Amino acid sequence: MAAEVMPLKDEVQTPVPHAWREVLDAIVHSLVRGDARIGQGIENVDPISEAVSNYCREAVANYGSVTLIQLPEATWDTSVAMWQGNHWDCLVDLWIAEEGRSDLVLEVAVSEDDETAFRFRPYLVYVP
Repeated sequence: MAAEVMPLKDEVQTPVPHAWREVLDAIVHSLVRGDARIGQGIENVDPISEAVSNYCREAVANYGSVTLIQLPEATWDTSVAMWQGNHWDCLVDLWIAEEGRSDLVLEVAVSEDDETAFRFRPYLVYVP
């Protein structure tokens, strides 16, 4: 088994820390389900507007006639995090039924929080 990935505060890309993966998976599941507000009701996830949620869904729709699916374990082989001075930006590779890993990513800002350790704010789906 690979060593646990921890959050690092240096400005190099690293794999997504293990401690964040369950929450990031839940956020993607929210997107897959088509929730009105992505991430709503998930502990430690900041609420985002319906407009931002719609924008994320539109990015998926503009990618083509595809079906977004839950994240397989292989997601963590290519998804990355990078310290930005006051938060981490995570790029989570999204998967589709038609071809597996797509070019789409979900971008999530992760910040430290004294009470819960980390806060998550999903804010963009796009093709980098």
